[in-house]
Amino acid sequence: MKRSDLVERLSTKKPSLTIPELDAVVKTILTGMADALAEGRRVEIRGFGSFEVRRMKSREARNPKTGEVIAVDEKHKLHFKPGKELRERVNQSLLMEA
Repeated sequence: MKRSDLVERLSTKKPSLTIPELDAVVKTILTGMADALAEGRRVEIRGFGSFEVRRMKSREARNPKTGEVIAVDEKHKLHFKPGKELRERVNQSLLMEA
């Protein structure tokens, strides 16, 4: 789903708001989440899940092609943990498809 799809879906549920207003709302929410994560804070949306930034230590790795040992610098990665409601909903809908 793209941001424009989300805005379109919201417009059917809230016809009193215009597309540009809904787009601004969605953009504000996503920007707020991105800003919080960039500051190293955790973002939690009850029923959906949580996002957090995790620190990956520097380490040594091997180039699989040559076997050469290389140094991998410390970095940060974004981690998403789905909430219980989302996990159950996804599992239930995917089991019904199978």
